[in-house]
Amino acid sequence: MKTLFDKIWEKHVVDALPDGTIQLYIDRLYCHEVTSPQAFAGLRERGLRPFRPERVTCIPDHNIPTLNQDKPIEDPVSKKQVDTLERNAADFGLAYYGLQHPKNGVIHVVGPENGLTQPGMTLVCGDSHTSTHGALGAIAFGIGTSEVEMTLATQCIMQRKPQTMRITIDGKRKPGVTAKDIALYMIRKMTTGGATGYFIEYAGEAIRLATMEDRLTICNLSIEMGARGGMIAPDRVTFDYLKGRDFAPRDSEWEKALAYWETLHSDEDAVFDKEVFFQAEDIEPMVTYGTNPGMGVSIRERIPALESMGETGRISFRKALDYMGFQPGDPMMGKRIDYVFLGSCTNGRIEDFRAFASLAKGRRKAAHVTAWLVPGSWMVERQIKAEGIDKILAEAGFQLRQPGCSACLAMNDDKIPDGKYAVSTSNRNFEGRQGPGSRTILAGPLAAAAAAVTGVIADPRELMNESLTSNIDF
Repeated sequence: MKTLFDKIWEKHVVDALPDGTIQLYIDRLYCHEVTSPQAFAGLRERGLRPFRPERVTCIPDHNIPTLNQDKPIEDPVSKKQVDTLERNAADFGLAYYGLQHPKNGVIHVVGPENGLTQPGMTLVCGDSHTSTHGALGAIAFGIGTSEVEMTLATQCIMQRKPQTMRITIDGKRKPGVTAKDIALYMIRKMTTGGATGYFIEYAGEAIRLATMEDRLTICNLSIEMGARGGMIAPDRVTFDYLKGRDFAPRDSEWEKALAYWETLHSDEDAVFDKEVFFQAEDIEPMVTYGTNPGMGVSIRERIPALESMGETGRISFRKALDYMGFQPGDPMMGKRIDYVFLGSCTNGRIEDFRAFASLAKGRRKAAHVTAWLVPGSWMVERQIKAEGIDKILAEAGFQLRQPGCSACLAMNDDKIPDGKYAVSTSNRNFEGRQGPGSRTILAGPLAAAAAAVTGVIADPRELMNESLTSNIDF
């Protein structure tokens, strides 16, 4: 009667304190340049070394530029953070994939695509979107800097076991509906606090039919419902994705690992603390209109009326709309936009670029739109070029940038200017998230492409219908 979460959690319990706090063993720690400096400083102050250095992977991603990476970083703050991570990795003997390394990129893209993330693991990183890795059947969650230091020193972390929730999405997706739309739909229904205190397992036909890259997107956004993390039971999709990747088991070790991975599923009689059900057929392409990921509507809907809000929520609702320059009851379709961002740990993978290119092919970028198309890793960039996607994008007037977190957040050069509207495939639309005064509209890669070529919020399905005879094949 165990859930998938229970099976992995129990296998990693080292000890339990009388108050219920668990000492949990961590299989892999991912470190980036933003949340790790103080952790390494703490090790030095205490005269400690990483307990299991082979279980630590260091990758700069938040502060790195997405142009001219062969030159020194110009911003002094970003340069200091990246240089500090490189020095710490060297001093403590840790794997480091720096700028232009073939394995550099957004840490939550690099880990899965290289097979560093595997089913049954526990994984942590000083980054909330560590939940991404749960798509491969792992327990993965974000931690604070003091916990990064704890993991470096002991390869363990002190945690209280969260409650479990299963979200079942049955049925099949409609054409033009992406994994990002599924996630934004769930966040709208659940609200940004609806899964607080829970670890989510996603299940149902729509999840079983999802590609690994779809699953990574869905698990990535678990945190935006307040969840501790999200996960999906590994299956043939998972195993096929992992086989042959650089750090995946090989030969007899693969067979041994596979035998264990196939046991990683919730028992039929497993009991969850909460069950939630959705139908895939109810989901349309989504966009956000406000300043948190739960403020979303299907692309043909209007922004909710003020009267539809509870009295306690009206003040924050009005504040969000004032920031965005929108009015209650406005349609989202047809709103003029200024920037489009394709990338991030949410939508910076090869399938996202294939989707975007499928609508860009044979069209031109709107003249007034600035588009930043940023691969999630150098591996993704190599795939883009191998499939000729870069040529399709160039013919449509788009420039491919170099890997990094880019415009997901204002920690690098890619900042949306004050007052400008950006259709973004990233994960958060908070005030100033993409730059001071920036206005973010979250969407999937198809809706982002539709906005990029039309210059306004547009239903990607209309462009898909126009493209049916183009025989696009990647």
